[in-house]
Amino acid sequence: MTRPSDFAVSDDPRVQAQLDRLGALSVPQGRIGLDTVRALLDRLGNPQRDLPPVFHVAGTNGKGSTCAFLRAALEAAGKTVHVFTSPHLVRFNERIRVAGELVSDAMLADLLAEVLDAAETAGIGASFFEVSTAAAFLAFTRAPADACVIEVGLGGRFDATNVIETPTACGIASLGIDHEAFLLAPDEGVPADPLARIAFEKAGIAKPGVPLVTLDYTPAMNATIAGRAKLAGAPHIMRTRDWSVNHAPEGFVYRDAKGALTLPAPAMPGVHQITNAGLAIAMLRHQNAVPVPTTALAEAMHRAHWPARLQRLQPGPLTELLPPDTPCWLDGGHNLDAGQALARHFDRIDARIHLVIGMLSNKNPAALLEPLRERLASVTVVPVPGHACHEPSAFSAIPVIPQPTFARDVVEALRALNVATARREIVLIAGSLYLAGVVLRENGEIPD
Repeated sequence: MTRPSDFAVSDDPRVQAQLDRLGALSVPQGRIGLDTVRALLDRLGNPQRDLPPVFHVAGTNGKGSTCAFLRAALEAAGKTVHVFTSPHLVRFNERIRVAGELVSDAMLADLLAEVLDAAETAGIGASFFEVSTAAAFLAFTRAPADACVIEVGLGGRFDATNVIETPTACGIASLGIDHEAFLLAPDEGVPADPLARIAFEKAGIAKPGVPLVTLDYTPAMNATIAGRAKLAGAPHIMRTRDWSVNHAPEGFVYRDAKGALTLPAPAMPGVHQITNAGLAIAMLRHQNAVPVPTTALAEAMHRAHWPARLQRLQPGPLTELLPPDTPCWLDGGHNLDAGQALARHFDRIDARIHLVIGMLSNKNPAALLEPLRERLASVTVVPVPGHACHEPSAFSAIPVIPQPTFARDVVEALRALNVATARREIVLIAGSLYLAGVVLRENGEIPD
């Protein structure tokens, strides 16, 4: 089943009816703030005030992986966990995990109908994400759990999830320039430096008395976050000063004031995953509401997974189009920070890359090409189905060799590749989480 929708499709007609209503929503031009989502939640009985202990995670890149490590550690400790993340890759259900399981179609249809009806009856012009957030919070009050892991959708200060008043711990993952139209919009009393402004928006999740656990950024970004934390009355727990992670044989070492832990390397590929794992561990070790033993932290390194983030595709209809045993990787990264993380990973395995790339038109086409330029064996541009995306000319203007070619879709792109497996050449499909969702669906790897 395919639709040109920008949002979601379902094989369940009851779910699809609500997704059609959800997809018709829009945000009035210029509207910003939390008043609308608060009004909606008030109509629903304020479910955000009746959640289990909440771990709230913001960031430009890595926040989804950090949430995956948090969930894995909590579950390894025998806890039942609700999770809200975005976006979905194949099915909307991926956004809402109730007590460890993806929300069922029956429950999802009822939740969306209840929230959409409430918004329409009250004349509340809620957005797609505000309705989705409210539906998740409702779901989480209707099944028991020991903890919630909630990912910020966009920014932090004005993100719909920021209505959570008393989280157990807050975290900020890697930061970089993204969503400039929203996060760098002119505003009074905000930093002029773009990266410091991004830090300002993300640190808007800080709450009184709640540890705000962060990485170590530039001096200006660190100062901005420290200022926001102080204003909120939140203890600021920063990497290198208050906790650290360092590579070690067969794994890594985490250190903080409580001592050192030697842990196995994360199963998720990419050297950056040690940083994301460290952030999750620091959040868990700087809160007291949900105890997690060291054994669970170690087990989480094996358990945690996060689709379309340096994911090695399994044998399927798409990978079978390549020469036998050709490694085919999938990543939804679309900004410079993600491009640099990809470059570090493929530098370590010394591979030449056949890049199949599709990017939304509001993203920087050089974000992936420039960090990967030294490893590119070929570049093939494909459209992102159902979305406004860059034409090949946007990539051709970037000084990389070889010059990009164009294919009508991923199938055509993979069929046309001339991969020399004897020379350690691999395939990387990247540039958009929406494209990643298409790839997973067509290769038969539906996230669960």
